[in-house]
Amino acid sequence: MSRFRKDPDLRFWRLNRSIEFDARLAPYDIDQSQAHARGLQRIGVLDEDELKRIEAGLEEVRERIGKAGFSFAASDEDIHMAIERLLGEAIGPLAGKLHTGRSRNDQVATDVAMVVQAHSMRAIELSRAAMARLLELAERHRDWPMPGYTHLQRAQPVYLGHHLLAYFWMLGRDVLRFQFALDSASVMPLGSGALAGVNWEIDRRAVADDLGFDYVSANSIDSASNRDFVLDYLSAAAICAMHLSRLGSEIVIWSSSEFGFCQLDESFSSGSSIMPQKVNPDSAELLRAKSPRVAADYLSLLGAMHALPLTYGKDMQEDKEPLFDAIETVESCLDALEGMLAGIAFDRERLEAASGDEMLAATEVADLLVRKGVPFREAHGIVGGLVRDAVERGVSLSELSEEELRERSEHLDGSFYGVLKRESWLESKRIEGGTGSAPLEHQIGLARETLAAVEEQASEEQL
Repeated sequence: MSRFRKDPDLRFWRLNRSIEFDARLAPYDIDQSQAHARGLQRIGVLDEDELKRIEAGLEEVRERIGKAGFSFAASDEDIHMAIERLLGEAIGPLAGKLHTGRSRNDQVATDVAMVVQAHSMRAIELSRAAMARLLELAERHRDWPMPGYTHLQRAQPVYLGHHLLAYFWMLGRDVLRFQFALDSASVMPLGSGALAGVNWEIDRRAVADDLGFDYVSANSIDSASNRDFVLDYLSAAAICAMHLSRLGSEIVIWSSSEFGFCQLDESFSSGSSIMPQKVNPDSAELLRAKSPRVAADYLSLLGAMHALPLTYGKDMQEDKEPLFDAIETVESCLDALEGMLAGIAFDRERLEAASGDEMLAATEVADLLVRKGVPFREAHGIVGGLVRDAVERGVSLSELSEEELRERSEHLDGSFYGVLKRESWLESKRIEGGTGSAPLEHQIGLARETLAAVEEQASEEQL
């Protein structure tokens, strides 16, 4: 608070104070402050002894904040001021030298960028673990037929391994988005000052190397006002949470007694408080429910930044709560997903029975007619008529006689019955990316390569 202003009204103090949620920046702020102190020592603002005292004092502050039962003072407006106060208590007036050559504007932006880097890498790590689990399940269930759905109506049969790999590729795209957020946050704001840069020629690139940033910002105005990297993380988190909600929803449906396709391990389920026979898929339901929360985090910051004049506005204090909430939510969901999938059990008989309905072969019959020269739209109508005939008579398609087939089309003959076999439906999808055994085998190999590339990239980032 400026010395030209009187003490704030208590109501404003409550609104303005951010220590309750930005306290999580403490380890990042301490790391940054130590790197900044080394930058000040390199240009002579601090001597070697002063640097050692500041570094040791900051370690003392780190230890003090980390102790059980520690609480901040009522006067601590935010974590930056709290650390400065605690450092003063540890080393005296020398603590005041640390703020030379930086503003709280570039200080907080740097802390938040460090948070985004750390948790983008964590999200990639957790996504990779879930991808590995999905790939393992897909390989084990590569030849288990199940019905595929559109509009939640049975459409065409697929292999369970093929269906599970759909989520593998979703998470693979999430990894790319979290990687983009990581790269976006790898530009160091420190040195931008309040908005115009600082008067001290600190070696920003040396400080950036010290903190693990790849680059330094090129424009101090943009740097002091930038929260794009937070939005990039929140966008990646929101899309990832949406993907998890889709898988969670399918598991809820599949585990119901009406479907009976799978069962979750008891450690990821709960019983009813009144009905002892029930096993509720709580973990999958929570995957479904958490998605809009993370989307709201993204929209919350997007709204706060909307139409905000350059450079800094107190509005930007609102970046931390949605960021921390999204981090906690998406990381807990990804972690739970891997555990949930580790204990899931599929029922092969129920899956096979559900995928054996001959009506699911309608597209295959239409394609049979196309191979005999019938235009697809006409073939579609012919098969629709056959389906109506079977439904009205209460019989399966294979129970229609050849005479009844010829009434619908002269091109229908005994080959019609061959395409009604489930193996024929599945193995006819030989196109790359299809559910047939050969393309599925190719897809599994591609998934292995993708997972190995993600693991290699993650290892490089950690170095």
